[in-house]
Amino acid sequence: MLLIAKSCFRMQGRVFKSTGSFYIVAGSDKKYYSCRTRGKLRLEGYKESNPLAVGDWVNFDEVGNEGTINEILPRSNHVLRQSVKRTEHSSVLAANVDQALLIVTLAQPRTSLGFIDRFLVSCEAFRIPQIILFNKSDLMDGERTEFIEGLMSLYSEVGVKTLVVSALKFTQKEAVLALLDGKTTLMAGHSGVGKSTLLNRLAPEIMQTVGDISAYSEKGMHTTTFAEMFQLNEKTFVIDTPGIKEWGLVDMNEQEISDYFPEMRDLRLNCKFGSKCIHFNEPKCAIIDAVKSGKITLSRYENYLGMVTGKDNRK
Repeated sequence: MLLIAKSCFRMQGRVFKSTGSFYIVAGSDKKYYSCRTRGKLRLEGYKESNPLAVGDWVNFDEVGNEGTINEILPRSNHVLRQSVKRTEHSSVLAANVDQALLIVTLAQPRTSLGFIDRFLVSCEAFRIPQIILFNKSDLMDGERTEFIEGLMSLYSEVGVKTLVVSALKFTQKEAVLALLDGKTTLMAGHSGVGKSTLLNRLAPEIMQTVGDISAYSEKGMHTTTFAEMFQLNEKTFVIDTPGIKEWGLVDMNEQEISDYFPEMRDLRLNCKFGSKCIHFNEPKCAIIDAVKSGKITLSRYENYLGMVTGKDNRK
């Protein structure tokens, strides 16, 4: 019996989808390949539970329409959170992104300010620009509208872009597209905040599954199971991620967390104890003085303390 060996080619590509067992990689030839990782890739000292993430650039050996990933190329950045199943490890949501977009809702489900600030801090640690999209404007009454206007003012002052939308009614379409245009954007949020609905409005051919809100818990039910990157046009990519219940910080000590609050970063140099000050109850602390004078918002400071002390951010 004559066996004909298939030709094997080394190629560079980018990970578009991760399921944990296989990856969809867009090759440099603009074709998609179903790939697995080389056996030892997970054993080479990675602290992440998923060393390979959507957005990674990789080298892979291609045979037919399948491939074997043998190298992860250096990242420009990545977004981390603490692994839910293995707390000593981290989970990489996405890599090599230009910005991170958090979709927030005040009800059905409710997004806490603690969750928002932990997300922003994790992105700021890698100097990744942040956007907050306040969704479900069609469900807002006067009181909620006023509250959101206050939050928009608060976060705009610390360099975060904000926008109010209704993904269901697809308001602010052009404004959303302008924010995404020409960039790779990580999109995150709780289950049920409208990530998949928004994606389907931006590009109907994506057809992400949309779930309902649990009547019992008023929380979203998971519809997106794996992270996946979608291409909206030649230079615009959006990475959709599974709904996130809580956000644990990774590899940050008490002294450095204030570095990732823009309104605290420069002020902390004026503290009496300098870099050793954690702005808790130390004398002559410039951060505490700024909170008392209103230069730093109390909610941001309280969330900072929650991060330093490890307080649950879901409240």
